[in-house]
Amino acid sequence: MYAPTPPNPDAPPLRINLYSDTQTRPTRAMREAMLNAEVGDEQLGLDPTINALCARVARLLGKEAAIFLPSGAMCNSIAILTHCRPGDEIIAHESAHIIEAEGGAPWALAGARVHGLPGARGFFSADDLRASLRGASRYAAPQTLLEIEQTSNLGGGAVWPLATLQELAGIAHEAGMATHMDGARLMNAVVASGVAAADYAAPFDTVWIDFTKGLGAPLGAVLAGSAATIDQAWHWKQRLGGSLRQAGICAAGCLYALDHHVDRLAEDHANAKRLAEGLAGVAGIVIEPPDTNLVYADVATSGRTPGAWAESLRAQGIMVSVMGRTRLRLCTHLDVSAADIEETIAAFAAIN
Repeated sequence: MYAPTPPNPDAPPLRINLYSDTQTRPTRAMREAMLNAEVGDEQLGLDPTINALCARVARLLGKEAAIFLPSGAMCNSIAILTHCRPGDEIIAHESAHIIEAEGGAPWALAGARVHGLPGARGFFSADDLRASLRGASRYAAPQTLLEIEQTSNLGGGAVWPLATLQELAGIAHEAGMATHMDGARLMNAVVASGVAAADYAAPFDTVWIDFTKGLGAPLGAVLAGSAATIDQAWHWKQRLGGSLRQAGICAAGCLYALDHHVDRLAEDHANAKRLAEGLAGVAGIVIEPPDTNLVYADVATSGRTPGAWAESLRAQGIMVSVMGRTRLRLCTHLDVSAADIEETIAAFAAIN
């Protein structure tokens, strides 16, 4: 599903990087904050900057405790390992990141399978969830975890409505299941909808936010939940080699991002909207209107494959993602300006 443009030594220098918001680079001010960070042994709880970040994220998400981890994928894996046992079943959308982009980690690490539910824009309904529940049976895998991705990446960066999340989590809890939110782009949902992060997180037993996407830090994610759950998560962090030493250098970048890079996500959303409007005028391209910072372009009727589009754009110094057989993904972030958007629109029109 994720297919980066192959390196081309003859391609011109990369000027506009719309491949992913993971491509953001720490700003000079963020680097200075990292340089000046107080540090200590994170594994022993002695890093004051890590401790400050975890406490702040726990408050932001309305949870008792939080744990700093190197990546969002590790947050998902540790949450799954904490909630599930070998042979268990997780219910998620069929396009969920834990299915499509984490190397089969639920199966490989936790021994848990993922049952993917269909639905447009990465969503499924309360009726879909109810229909997937089997009840206790000695013949079937125990269904122990509901997983939701906010925003839905392969759903076009779509924002789950709060009422839907509350209803789904309620059904899962009533069925005896735990609930987990993959909040890789949760702050994009917060900025786009005006709903507080704690409100989105409230129905979920565990939730995390990533600092390496739109928030622009070079490293780090924070998983939050009850104190007991995070205590269990620490065991898995230790087992997986995620315990760190003077990681406050990284946490300082995350704290800087919370102070300076959340509100500005609205700029990314505005740039994505403008990009979608511009590309909608290019013959043979069908645009999925964006909720946030992800623009998906279906090029099936353009006469060119997504790979051919990506190659032609890369020849002009523009990098995009190839997403499957017919789609391109263009992701706006803090290293993409409004002028870059106009240049990209013009490049598409010129190729066509």
